[in-house]
Amino acid sequence: MTFHLTGRVRIGISTCLLGEHVRYDGGHKRDRFLVEQFGRYVDWVPVCPEVEMGMAVPRDFLRLVDDDGETRMIAPRTGTDYTREMKQFSKNRVRALADESLSGYIFKRSSPSCGVHGVKVYRDGIPGRQGRGLFASAFLEANPALPVEEEGRLNDPRLRENFVSRVFACQRWKSIARLDRRALMDFHRAHKFVLMAHSQQGMRRLGAMLGEATAQTRTQDLAETYWSEFSEVMKRTPSRRNHTNVVQHMAGYVSDKVDAEDRRELGEAIERYRLEQVPLIVPVTLIRHYVRKLGIEYLGGQVYLDPHPDELMLLNQL
Repeated sequence: MTFHLTGRVRIGISTCLLGEHVRYDGGHKRDRFLVEQFGRYVDWVPVCPEVEMGMAVPRDFLRLVDDDGETRMIAPRTGTDYTREMKQFSKNRVRALADESLSGYIFKRSSPSCGVHGVKVYRDGIPGRQGRGLFASAFLEANPALPVEEEGRLNDPRLRENFVSRVFACQRWKSIARLDRRALMDFHRAHKFVLMAHSQQGMRRLGAMLGEATAQTRTQDLAETYWSEFSEVMKRTPSRRNHTNVVQHMAGYVSDKVDAEDRRELGEAIERYRLEQVPLIVPVTLIRHYVRKLGIEYLGGQVYLDPHPDELMLLNQL
């Protein structure tokens, strides 16, 4: 079984990031990369919790407030408490999103409804501890294995590539027509080097999980456990050292099939990547070339060489 990219992915997103004027001040936060580049491969599922809950545009701004350890959503100007309504909306909207077959979600940073990391929580008018938006909290609790990110963090090339890679891995997982043990093994085999880039220990742990499963283990239970652990491993952003290790391993499948000059060229490309002189796409392109030219079947089925559309140029930035 091969796991090539097929079709468009469905991703949830904070509506303002698509350029819609739904923010409290009547504005938007259109993200150029998401709309103009990534959007060519995505069917967006937009959500604005505040507007969908019935709030106007423009409207009073909201903030999270610490009320004796409980986080509440308050409009400071009027003192209106929207906590109960937001939590009820979030419960219903998250349940509805379960039918959307999402492969990821991108939230608006710092938002009291949608922020994931470090949202300010006020006490006596002063920002204190950091929290998470109420809608984002409900979504993450219901979808712990789904790729999730904030648009601000996607400005970091390493975090951006990692998130997009996770999204397409999720799509490939969802595309498996029959989730039997052979399909699980095929999926793991195809993602071996992807997993190695994130965590060699995690890759081995997942392989052992499949290899040691008994005949009495329900396939559905095994699949759920595997995907949960796979998702945790993929959350670890690959380092340059790990990528270097991966391309060196892949080069081992090539070196005995090419002449000395080609081996030197490939080794030099890998070393220059390690020294931060060229991006990852350079050694990856060379390995792709030899895989096609020499018909190296095992590497040809490795997702690491084709984790997401080349047009996004994500490997050019690593």
